[in-house]
Formats: sequence, structure tokens, C-alpha cells
Amino acid sequence: MNADAVVLDIDGVLVDVADSYRRAIVESIDHVYDRTIRKADIQRFKDAGGFNNDWELTYAAALYVLATSEGYGNSIADFTDDIASRGGGLEAAEAVVRDELGARATQRVTGRWDRERLRDVFQQLYLGADLYRGLEGGEPDIETRGFIHDEPVLLEESTREHLVEGYDVGVLTGRPEAEAEIALERVGLEDAIPLEHRFTMDDWEEGKPHPRALTTLAERFSASAVVFVGDTLDDIRTATNANETDPGRDYRGIGVLTGGLTGDEGRNKYAAEDASAVLESINELPNLLEE
Repeated sequence: MNADAVVLDIDGVLVDVADSYRRAIVESIDHVYDRTIRKADIQRFKDAGGFNNDWELTYAAALYVLATSEGYGNSIADFTDDIASRGGGLEAAEAVVRDELGARATQRVTGRWDRERLRDVFQQLYLGADLYRGLEGGEPDIETRGFIHDEPVLLEESTREHLVEGYDVGVLTGRPEAEAEIALERVGLEDAIPLEHRFTMDDWEEGKPHPRALTTLAERFSASAVVFVGDTLDDIRTATNANETDPGRDYRGIGVLTGGLTGDEGRNKYAAEDASAVLESINELPNLLEE
């Protein structure tokens, strides 16, 4: 697989976030509303598309929990399928609830829907009290160590060295910049990837699967062929959209099975989105690139 540049997602690719970000989604909703979704249900929102931002996924999942208390009777699978049919994302989730419940019940739901509190609890749980004080600039009301410390590294040293020595390497992630820096330092890429070769939540408004960040990185690399490795269907869609908007370059979306998509089901979902390849982990990438 020819490539001049390799662009990497962070979550589910470089570090395992099952017990950090995904745990924070579930426990934030439970902390605020005493009810929540299952961790396995998070992938349904990811597959629906438009939830690269885990805060917005938390809001959408909380919206579902609140809607069920007002008579919304559909399963979470039906809810996320309806979101997907409307293009994905938080606005689609709001539209599903509004159309199913009607104006009055929706007003009661949104009156209890405290996105600011959900985000704040999420950050406290994820960062822990010490990092929360430093990064959020406030005093936490939850004293916790922080789930961020429970992110096993997936990237092996030999893989890192192979990629850095042989290719231009960039990062495209939905993490905020400060949290991306923490992860990159943990995997040994902080010094290898300069700021101009990173796109985080703070750098572009659209989010995945919008292709602007990926095509911009390709321009900065002066690359003719770019591989983008991610762990969600929106990562593959980002590469597909980049091919459509920037036909002078070749973009290939590669899925890994170390995030929420796993096993044969994960492979089939990637294949349905025309992924160029599916890998058990990022550590299979060097062999793929050299074949």
C-alpha cells in the first residue's frame, strides 16, 4: 500500500479508552440522572455517525435516558438507527426525540437536559481532581484520581519507530489539544509530531467525517498518498470524503479492531464503508505499508 504520509487517530488506535472516555460517558450520565446506558451501547452512537466528540455523545445518550422517562418507548438501537437516518450527530438526536414525543414532552425533557453539568462531571471523572484544576481552571466537586490514567498504550515502540522514520506522521483526533498532548507523550510521539501536523477538537469546527482536517494535513505534507488509521466508521468516512473533495490525492481509510469495533462484526462494518484495510491493531500497519 503506497503512502507518503500516515495520519493517526488517538483513541482506540494509540491508546485504549474503554475504561477512560467510554467509562466517563456512562458514569457521567449516571452521576447526573441516576440512570444511564450500557457501555456496549456507546458503539451504537459511534456507528450512527457525527459523535466524534464524546461530550456530544454523552449529551445524546442522556437525552435518550430522559426521553424514556417521558414515554419514549423505542430501544436504544432504534434511537441510534433513527439518528443515522437523519445524518448523525446531536442535532439529529434532538430531532428524533422531538418528532417522537411532541412539543410539550420534549420541553420537559430539555428542561432537565443539563449539558453544562454533564460536561463538567465528564471532565472531573476523566481528568481527575488534579488535572481538572489545571486544565479546566476550576475546583472539582468530585474527588477522583481520573480515568485518564487507565489508558493502556496500544502502539508498540517498534511500530512507532518504523512510522516516524519512514513516513510523515500526523494526528487527527477529536480530543481537546491538552488531552491529545497527554496521550501523545504517553505513546512517545509528542516530540515526533509538531503542532502543525496535528488536528484536535480545538483546531477545526466541523469534526469527522468532514475531510478538511485530513486534506489540510495532506497539503502540509505535500503528500500524494495518505493513509488515515482510525477506530470508527466516521474515520473511514473521513478518508472517503477526502477522496471526493481532493481527487488529486489518494486517501485510504484503515480501520483497527482495538476500539469499539471488534471481531467479524467490526470487520463487516468497516467493509461496508469500503475501508482499504482492517487491522487487528496499529502494530500491523508497518507490514501493510511495506507489502
